[in-house]
Amino acid sequence: MTRPLLIALTGGIASGKSAVAQLFDNLGVPVLDTDRIARDVVEPGLPAFAEIVTAFGRDVLDASGRLDRRRLRDRVFADPAQRRLLESITHPAIRAELARRSTAAGGAYQIHVIPLLVEGGRSDVYDRVLVVDCPEEQQIERLMARDKSNAEQARSILAAQATREQRLDAADDVIVNTGTLADLEQFVLTLHQNYENLAINA
Repeated sequence: MTRPLLIALTGGIASGKSAVAQLFDNLGVPVLDTDRIARDVVEPGLPAFAEIVTAFGRDVLDASGRLDRRRLRDRVFADPAQRRLLESITHPAIRAELARRSTAAGGAYQIHVIPLLVEGGRSDVYDRVLVVDCPEEQQIERLMARDKSNAEQARSILAAQATREQRLDAADDVIVNTGTLADLEQFVLTLHQNYENLAINA
C-alpha cells in the first residue's frame, strides 16, 4: 500500500472517542481529529470564515471578531436549511484540510476521528471503521456529568445523532467502553497490533 491504512474512529457523544484517540496518539500513531480541523478552518482570514460571515451575517461573530461557535450552532440546530447551508461551506474545507494533513502525517496507519461519520455517509472512504460503543444510559450519565446538562437535554443530543445500531452496523471493529482505563488501553494495544499487521500486509 502506497498510503497509510486509514481508520475512521467514531462513536456517539460521550462514548469515549477522545480517550481512545489519546491512547493511539500515545503509541505514536498519527491521529487527526475532524472537530479540531473544523475549528481551524473557520479562523479569521480563511476562506470558510469569509463564506460563513457572508451567509449568516456578522452577528455570528464574538466581540473579538472570531466565530461565536455556540451562537452559530444554536442558530442552525433548529433549522435544517441553515444547517445544510453551513455544512455546504464547512464540510469541503474540512475534507480538504484533512486530506492535506493526512498526506503530511504519513505512518503505517492513521486514526481519523470523525464523530458524525455515519451521519455523513463517509464510511466507504476508509479502510476500516472503529466504533467506540457504550450503552445509551451510560452516555447520558457521562454527558450530564461533563456538560452539567439535564437528562432531557442529554437525550435530545443523542436523538440528533445516528443510533447506536446504525453505528455498529458500519463498524469493522468495536471497542466496548464500559470498563476501566486499563481495559481501554488493552483494547487499543490489541487493535494497534492488528492495524500494523494489516498495513504491512496490504
